[in-house]
Amino acid sequence: MLTRRTFLLGGASALGGLLLGWGVLPPRQRLTTSAPLPVQGSQVALNGWVKIAADDSVTILMGKSEMGQGIHTGLAMLLAEELDADWSRVSVEAAPIDRIYNAVQSIVDDLPFRPDDDSLVKRGVVWITSKAVREFGTMMTGGSSSMNDLWTPMREAGASARAMLIGAAAEQWQVAPGECRVEKGYVLHGSGRKASFGTLATLAARQPLPRKVDLKQPADFRLIGQPVRRIEAASKIDGSARFGIDVLPGGLLYASVVMCPTLGGTVARFDATPVRTMPGFVKAFAVAPYAGGTGGVAVIADNPYRAMNAVAALKVDWQDGAAAKVSSAEIDRHLLDALDGADGHVYFQRGNLDNAMSRAARTIDAVYHVPYLAHGAVEPLNCTVRVADGAATVWVSTQMPGLARQHVARALGIDAGFVDVQPQLLGGAFGRRLELDFIAQAAVIAREAEGRPVQTIWSRAQDFTHDFYRPACAARLRAGFDGDGKLVAWHAKSAGQAIVPEALARYYGVPRIPIDKTTCEGAFDQPYEWPAARVSHEIVELPVPVGFWRSVGHSHQAFFTESFTDEAAVAAKQDPLEFRAALLAQHPRHLAVLKRVGVLSGWGHPLEPANDGARRARGIALHEAFGSVVAQVAEVSIGPQKQIRVHRVVCVIDCGLPVNPNLIRQQMEGGIVFGLSSALQNEITIVDGQVQQKNFVDFPVVRMNVCPAIETDIMPSQLHPQGVGEPAVPPVAPAVANAVFALTGQRLRTLPLKLA
Repeated sequence: MLTRRTFLLGGASALGGLLLGWGVLPPRQRLTTSAPLPVQGSQVALNGWVKIAADDSVTILMGKSEMGQGIHTGLAMLLAEELDADWSRVSVEAAPIDRIYNAVQSIVDDLPFRPDDDSLVKRGVVWITSKAVREFGTMMTGGSSSMNDLWTPMREAGASARAMLIGAAAEQWQVAPGECRVEKGYVLHGSGRKASFGTLATLAARQPLPRKVDLKQPADFRLIGQPVRRIEAASKIDGSARFGIDVLPGGLLYASVVMCPTLGGTVARFDATPVRTMPGFVKAFAVAPYAGGTGGVAVIADNPYRAMNAVAALKVDWQDGAAAKVSSAEIDRHLLDALDGADGHVYFQRGNLDNAMSRAARTIDAVYHVPYLAHGAVEPLNCTVRVADGAATVWVSTQMPGLARQHVARALGIDAGFVDVQPQLLGGAFGRRLELDFIAQAAVIAREAEGRPVQTIWSRAQDFTHDFYRPACAARLRAGFDGDGKLVAWHAKSAGQAIVPEALARYYGVPRIPIDKTTCEGAFDQPYEWPAARVSHEIVELPVPVGFWRSVGHSHQAFFTESFTDEAAVAAKQDPLEFRAALLAQHPRHLAVLKRVGVLSGWGHPLEPANDGARRARGIALHEAFGSVVAQVAEVSIGPQKQIRVHRVVCVIDCGLPVNPNLIRQQMEGGIVFGLSSALQNEITIVDGQVQQKNFVDFPVVRMNVCPAIETDIMPSQLHPQGVGEPAVPPVAPAVANAVFALTGQRLRTLPLKLA
């Protein structure tokens, strides 16, 4: 008799068998799309990544967003290298939404494993996760993962297209494919015959897709490793580059919004009477909160200026949200109270910490704290939408085109197949354009325009006061030493909000998960060989919306870890560089970066005073993030008003094989300036649920007149390329703080850094 129990047990067993069988199968290909690529004119698609036209132009499809990091150039170089394309004939365009463009590596990188963990468990989890994300993930740009993720697929796409072009030429010439070669956009034969890609493209598209391709060896690279100029640079210089705010479809209207000043609030009632007679006014209406955002009122008008003027004149009564009674001081108390409780989730443990700490001849401890931070991208949030005939077209600068389509469809009550998302260049993002609140909001606003497109633009104040902030976080660290001053124990516990559970709830509506590796990254995953250690994080629930911010958990955990490592070096009476080196005996890659930055910065040699005669000192920090190892030395002096002045930053990075040194240096420089801004000047403060900072006057960035000289050295490597968009940010704050201590004897444990 088939009982419910035997049915369930049998079903579970069968499901387990199916999952096991699915898990051992190879991952699905990432070469061809589920539907044919759209083509124009004489273009033909050779696979899901490249199209070639009769005029020999090569168009490379981009599933990643260009937000200033240069990824369109770097990824195009990979495919063009294997294709042997003429770089002057290469252009890029946004890829359609398709599974082959799903972001795999960024999800794998969020698994709670240390980089030096090579266990079978990690390998198995990574394998299954990679397969699952390939099938069920989404297109996304983030986590400094694009180059790492597409290093192989884009090269395989280029090599596959090359093989098909060679096959077409060989068939036409009636020679063996092995007798042909490709060079700068031509297929050549030893007999002297020659055919351009454009003349072969149609025949090549009829060739079978190669089952296996041979990729070039590094010694044969012609593009990869070269300082190639950015592919979009000319368009940005002449103004033809199109960002989200540059989209101008016919009949365009504009919308401006004002949202509840209290985070998470909504509209109780509003009076549009004062604005109905204003020039250019079209409509005013309330909009609900979307994707974790805040409710507000929108005004549609015939130009942006009139929309902004009208929305400012509205009379609105607000319904406060859950954050109404929350202020920065109360948040800080919650974080500190959490540090006094149990360890929370332990992400890393080695040896018997309690025993090692109890037997230590000396211990030190310290508490560190960082504030909430806004993203502050230069291009204000904007989104243009046309809703007509049961369908929507969305022009937007987003890091999440696939999820943007789903959220627009949900907001409008239509099928996602009727939503066309057209990604634009991003004028900065730093994680803010991973969010969907402003996109869904723009869609429901455009629905009110009766078929005309509407561009919704947030003011700078709305942007700053309704962000998804880098979490505030606190940490308590303890270190123990033996009688000879050797480090024997390390204990680090942090407390703060968790981004991933909140983001998954916003993106997918799923229940919150209890673990988030990003809360503790930068603390548990560093290479230091502590004899005994425990690293943990306690999640604190607070009604302040938090999101991914450039370098995420590394942005504050590096400050905690590297500053306290300096404290440990001082307690051990050792040079900070040598103290770190002693903890890296089994990590030669990290040790090489550390020693290199010491040589280039002149570590250990006297420093000349600043121009005004003030003493200068150096501080050092080493950090691994997003697969790359970065060490920085900051040279600092103190000004007459006790201001911290950074004169020079020496940066050394090992990011695996350097695909484009120009792009790497640009990202190191941009990351250092970004990190210095938060280290010295930036914080978000909250009073009764309302963010107090409303513009760059309140949230200043490092300006040219105080920007330090930045010197970047790129370590040679043949390892798989890793991230460069974020790894320069984390080490800056601790390097500066450590230099300040060397100068003044004051140990600054709170950001932004301020001398007493």
